[in-house]
This record gives sequence, C-alpha cells and structure tokens, in this order.
Amino acid sequence: MILSSLSQSSRYAALHPLFPRAFEYIRNTDLLALAPGRYPIVEKQLFVIVENVAGRTREAAKLECHRKYIDIQLVLEGVDEMGWKALADCTQPVNDYSAEKDIQFFHDAPASWIAVPPGAFCIFFPEDAHAPLVATGNIRKAIFKIAVNPAT
Repeated sequence: MILSSLSQSSRYAALHPLFPRAFEYIRNTDLLALAPGRYPIVEKQLFVIVENVAGRTREAAKLECHRKYIDIQLVLEGVDEMGWKALADCTQPVNDYSAEKDIQFFHDAPASWIAVPPGAFCIFFPEDAHAPLVATGNIRKAIFKIAVNPAT
C-alpha cells in the first residue's frame, strides 16, 4: 500500500505500465465535474469509478481485496479514513473470491487506519486488503482500476 499526494505522483509512475496514463488522466480531467459512474480510459485495462457517497463507520466497513485490478483511490472531497491489513494476515473471509466482480470481503479488523484528505491517494495492490469509505460526512472520490496484467 502507498499513501501519497498528487504532487508526488511522478514517483510512482514507473511501478506499472498504466500508472502514467492514470496520473495523466488525473492531471488533464476535471474529476469534480464528472458525475458518479464508471469511465473507461484504456478499454478494460484502466478505468475510473467516480463515487459521491455517505461515509460509514469503522464497524460497518469490511476489508476487501482484488486480484485482477490495482486500486488508486484518490479523495476529491471529504476525508476517507481507510483501513488496511496485509491480505496474507486475513483469516476470516465473508465469502469466496468473486472472479466476476473481482472482490472478496473479510470480517478481519484492519491492522491500521489512514485518514486520506482531498488531493491524496492510496494505491492498493492485490496483497493489500482495504476498508474504504469511513467518514462522518460525504466522500467524493475517484477510484482508478488498473489491470494487474495489462494486455499487450
């Protein structure tokens, strides 16, 4: 897991061949003007989901993980307190992994919580279980989904 600010995004561009495209999209798009929904960037390899939702409590947030996609979760408005735990340490699955939805949930409690303010982002890799959308108010965010193994 990585926590950083947009001003430092160039440090992470080399970590994945599609990260430069994601950060370019962030720089060149008025994300606050986008209605909630899903927007393709590079077919199914890179897309963004814009959300504007009410925050939930820590108790209501479930750890989740993905196998096919890396998340770059960029907070636009509000503060998203995200939980994190190494997937290898998660022992209480809620359900089996859904390949169709690329998600699995866990009852485990996060090992740590990170308050992510507007203009900051977290990158969650497949080995990172995370519990987003914890807040007392609304959260507006952009979640970039990057294929772990992009087609060549």
